[in-house]
Amino acid sequence: MGTFVAQLPALIGVLVGTLGTILATTLADRARWKRSQDVRWDERRLDAYVEYARTIKEIHAIALRMTAADRPASRSHRIDREVGVAMLAEADVRRTLVWESMLLLGDEQTVAAARTWRDAVWQVEHCARGFADQQVDVASLLNRADEARDGFYRAARSSLGVRGGSVAQSSMLRREFASGWLAASPTSAGRQVSDNKGAWN
Repeated sequence: MGTFVAQLPALIGVLVGTLGTILATTLADRARWKRSQDVRWDERRLDAYVEYARTIKEIHAIALRMTAADRPASRSHRIDREVGVAMLAEADVRRTLVWESMLLLGDEQTVAAARTWRDAVWQVEHCARGFADQQVDVASLLNRADEARDGFYRAARSSLGVRGGSVAQSSMLRREFASGWLAASPTSAGRQVSDNKGAWN
């Protein structure tokens, strides 16, 4: 009995050490699994953000090409309006599908920013289709779409933990628009919208 009592502290030490090892291993495995899951969902979230951005940008680019003939200083490759409408219809189907991925995987801030960008591009698309008010401020519409894109990318980068500072493009595009497109135009953007039945400069 005396021998057992003498060995008891050592046995307790072994037991505590074993339990500590099991606990540490379990916690490490759990943390590793959580990191793995986070990486997995971040990858899927990134894919959803990229696909959504690509689709919205495609719609914007098609709309610009549809009105290139009405904008003398346009840098867009011109396409026939009927062809453009068909392309917009196809792109809108893709946008609807990728929107579901956004809702499933995006965080609240990024989904809200995605919705704002979508709405801004819709206004540009309405101009391309000839549905916009003839007194619309075209420069304002384009600026709003560019700023909304910047907002989406800010939110998406924050959601994914991407660092590296701002990558905003709207201010640069606004300067190019003012110095290039508008300067080359004989009339104001608003007047051109009126003269061209919904096209913008």
